[in-house]
Amino acid sequence: MRTLQDILDEYEFCDGDERYRLLIELGRELEPMPDALKTDATLVRGCSAAVWVYPTEGAATGGGRQLHFLADSNAAITKGIIALVLAAVQDQPADVVARADIAALLEPFNLKNQLSSNRTQGLPNMIALVREHAARLAAAG
Repeated sequence: MRTLQDILDEYEFCDGDERYRLLIELGRELEPMPDALKTDATLVRGCSAAVWVYPTEGAATGGGRQLHFLADSNAAITKGIIALVLAAVQDQPADVVARADIAALLEPFNLKNQLSSNRTQGLPNMIALVREHAARLAAAG
């Protein structure tokens, strides 16, 4: 997965349609999520499209347990948006993810002005779900 900074560097050189294409490309680059994990428990509420996020526990490091997320959506642009969220936190220690201001990390993308409100309405819920998973894992261990 690309770093958030690498994505931003490319995003800044794109115009509106190219930005949509970049988001779609990011979504396609997500690691496949098995259909068995696309359940009501992994569904992000409040999104106009179906979005699933499933945390897996990575290796323990000096900074604690790392989180690795699988995600998918039935809408290409929404899948790209969740890919952006994951790029901000993927494979980082759970306690770091739990404290991260993911919304602030995504501010340079100006998604609210680039995309329709329908496309971004579920973004806070995606972020909240990622942080809740991280907080739960950080507290456990």
